[in-house]
Amino acid sequence: MSKLGQTLSQYWSKIQGTLFPQLEEELDPLTEKQQHLITILEVVRIEQFILDQRGNEGRPQKTRSAIARSFVAKMVYNMTTTRSLWDRLHTDKNLRRICGWENARQIPSEATFSRAMADFSITQLPQHVHKALIKKTYGDTETIILHNSRDSTAIEGREKPKRKNSIPLIDQENLKSARKRGRPKKGEERPVKEPTRIEKQQTMTLEEMLKDLPKGCDIGTKKNSKGHVEHWIGYKLHLDIADGCVPISAILTSASVHDSQAAIPLAEMTAKQVVNLYDLMDSAYDVPGIIAHSKLLGHVPLIDKNPRRDKALAKELEAESKRQKLLNLESAEKIRYNERTTAERANARLKDEFGGRMIRVRGHTKVMCHLMFGVLALAADQLMKLVT
Repeated sequence: MSKLGQTLSQYWSKIQGTLFPQLEEELDPLTEKQQHLITILEVVRIEQFILDQRGNEGRPQKTRSAIARSFVAKMVYNMTTTRSLWDRLHTDKNLRRICGWENARQIPSEATFSRAMADFSITQLPQHVHKALIKKTYGDTETIILHNSRDSTAIEGREKPKRKNSIPLIDQENLKSARKRGRPKKGEERPVKEPTRIEKQQTMTLEEMLKDLPKGCDIGTKKNSKGHVEHWIGYKLHLDIADGCVPISAILTSASVHDSQAAIPLAEMTAKQVVNLYDLMDSAYDVPGIIAHSKLLGHVPLIDKNPRRDKALAKELEAESKRQKLLNLESAEKIRYNERTTAERANARLKDEFGGRMIRVRGHTKVMCHLMFGVLALAADQLMKLVT
């Protein structure tokens, strides 16, 4: 058994053999959902990342550990609003005790929950806890991930999209003259083409790349599986997913940001967390700069070819596909590329089971915090699925 498997098995043995019997002596019989929540809370240990301030002058601060655990419970139970969580804590004795309150009178007000959410957003609490969880499970050099699947998913927000800055009339004239087609006149110099964001990222630090990505709420467009164009208002969540549907890194951008724009910063974040061999991406990432960066990290990029601008390549790929079907053969790379479905399954679970569709907060910081509570719960759940 690998070292990762041994670590996860120890977690499960402790939870199943010691923690559940102790809790059942103090609480009512635990339901399957409550056991699921206890397992996730025991794996993430979010309370270890919070310092409860007590003994200070003035009004004592409400405990934040129990509130943080309750926000994880909100994702596990896939609750719509914080009000639903607050009401459930008052009526469900087991859930209240699991989160850290002995009785209903100790539960703070709904406004306190909102203020705590704002603080968790500023301090990036779920991001830090998730990073620590991944480092604890995958940080050992002996643990190597075979496939890292990269993909994005639409996140619908409940706020107005930001209006894009309009170009002044003078700048419009200059822009129009700069885009004149054809050969330049005698003595006229054509302006140097500005490098793309991916080209700029080759010489930027991770912090600079993340700062450069647009983060405001705007309008996104994509084609669904049937080829129809869909629009949404909100954001786009970019994820790196390891084998077993475990999310490793996450970036939240504006909805209009193309998938390829976040590929290099996402790869840098993942490289600092884990060691992987293959980078699996769809045709949206078929960009020379992304391929070169993947190889620079020592990975093997397996990226679906994008034939939209190369008719000769499209014909070649079509002929190769027909030949393989006639011979009933599949290349090794194609078989490995099929593992990329883990990213789609992880996105689906995050949105359907861990609060990814229940966005009721506004602003990039709070939306990211909400999503990362779901990503944290999903990561813990998928890790335990590897041994159960």
